[in-house]
Amino acid sequence: MIEHFVPLMMVVCLLAGIFSGYPVAFVLGGIGILFAFIGGLPFTFLKIGVSRIYAGVIENWLLLAVPLFVFMGAMLDKSGLAQNLLYSLERALGRKRGGLAIAVALLGIIMAASTGIVGASVVMLSTLALPIMLRENYKPELAVGTIAASGTLGILIPPSIMLVLVGDILQISVGELFVGAIVPGLLLGGLYIGYIIFVAITRPGDAPISATREGEGSLAFALLRDLFAPLMLILTVLGSIATGAATPTEAAGLGAICAMGLAALNRKLTFRTLSACVRETGNTSAMILGVLVGATIFGMVFKGLKGDKMIENAILFFDLGAYGTLGILLLMIFIMGFFLEWVEISFIVLPLFAPIVAGLDFGLGLTRDQQLLWFAMLVAVNLQTSFLTPPFGYSLFYIKGVAPPEISIRMIYRGIIPFVALQLLGLALLIIWPQLVLSVPDAVFGN
Repeated sequence: MIEHFVPLMMVVCLLAGIFSGYPVAFVLGGIGILFAFIGGLPFTFLKIGVSRIYAGVIENWLLLAVPLFVFMGAMLDKSGLAQNLLYSLERALGRKRGGLAIAVALLGIIMAASTGIVGASVVMLSTLALPIMLRENYKPELAVGTIAASGTLGILIPPSIMLVLVGDILQISVGELFVGAIVPGLLLGGLYIGYIIFVAITRPGDAPISATREGEGSLAFALLRDLFAPLMLILTVLGSIATGAATPTEAAGLGAICAMGLAALNRKLTFRTLSACVRETGNTSAMILGVLVGATIFGMVFKGLKGDKMIENAILFFDLGAYGTLGILLLMIFIMGFFLEWVEISFIVLPLFAPIVAGLDFGLGLTRDQQLLWFAMLVAVNLQTSFLTPPFGYSLFYIKGVAPPEISIRMIYRGIIPFVALQLLGLALLIIWPQLVLSVPDAVFGN
C-alpha cells in the first residue's frame, strides 16, 4: 500500500483540482509536473514528456481530423438543411400519434451522421423542434428527453470526434471504429423511437397527434430533396474511409469542403457564417488539444510512479473475472460521467484501462484488436450518458439555455431519466452480443 501512496495521492489531487472548477487541462498538466518532483522522477523524464507532446500530439496527422470535423459540423448546422428536413419529416409523420417526436429522433440520427457535434445538434433540435412540440401539447418531459437524447447521438454515430480521439488513444483503426459504431448508434436511435411509440400507445395524452405543416409539392420529392444533402455528406465521409480511398483525416477534409458547398447551394455561405464556424472550430479544437497535452503529462508521470500497476493490483485483488472486471471499469466511467466531460474521461482512463481489458479472457475467441474495438465502443456508448446525467450533463444545460421559461431544470432532469435507462440497456446489449459491434467491421475490412 505504501508503494502506491504517491500515485493514489495524485488521483486525490486530480479529483480535488477538477471539483475546484479550474480548467482541466491546467489541472492535469500542473499535477503531473508537481508529482514528478514529489515522486523523485528525474528532470529528464519531463523532457521526454515534451518530446512526446510534440511527436504524439502536435505532429499527429490523425488529430488533424478533429478541427476539420468540427468545422464540417458547424458549417452544416448553419446551412439551414436541418430545418428543411424537419419540416419534411413533420409532414410525413405528424398525423400519427407521437409522430412529431419520432421525426425529431430521426432528424437527430441523420444529423448525428452528418455533424458529429453534440452541442450544435442539441441546440439546433431545441430551437427548431421544442417550440413546435410544446405547441402541439406534448408532455414537456418527453419533448426535452427526446431532443436531449437524439442530439447526443452525434458523439457516437460517425463521423464522431470522440471516435477519432479514442482510436488515437487506443492505437486502433479509426475507420473500423467508424464502421463499428453504425449498428450501436442505430440501436440507440431505434430504442428511442421504440420508447416514443410505447408512450404514444400507453399514455396517448403525452404524445398527441399533431397538426402537420402544410407544404408545397410532393411529400416524397420534398423528403428526397432534403435527405440528399446529408446523405451525400455521409457517403462522402464514411464511403471514402470504408473503401480505403481516404484516411479519416482526408475524409474530414472532404467533408468540410462538401459542407461548405452545401451551405453555398442553400445561400448560407456568407462571411459572417464562415467566421463563426472558424471561431467555433478554434475554440473547440483548442480545448481538446489543451486537455490532450495536460493528459499526456499526467498519464506519463502517473505511469512513471507505477500508478498503472496500482490499478492492475486492485483489479487482481478483487478477482471478479473478465465480465466482472469489465463491469467495474464501465461503472467507474459511468460515475465519472456525472462530473467530467467525455474528453477528460477518455484521456485519463482509457490509457490505464485498455491494457487491462486487452489481457482479459472473455471466452469469445476475439483477437486483441477486436477486443479493444469492442471495449472502445462500450466506452463510447457509456460516455454518451455523460451528456445527460446530472449535475453536469451538458445537453441539459444546452436545452435550458434555449428553452422557454416554463421548462424548469427539474422537468429536464425528469425527462432524461428513461433515455439514460435506454442508453444503459443498449450498453448491456452490446456487452451480451459483441457482434453488434464487430460484424460490420469484419464484413467491410475482412478481418
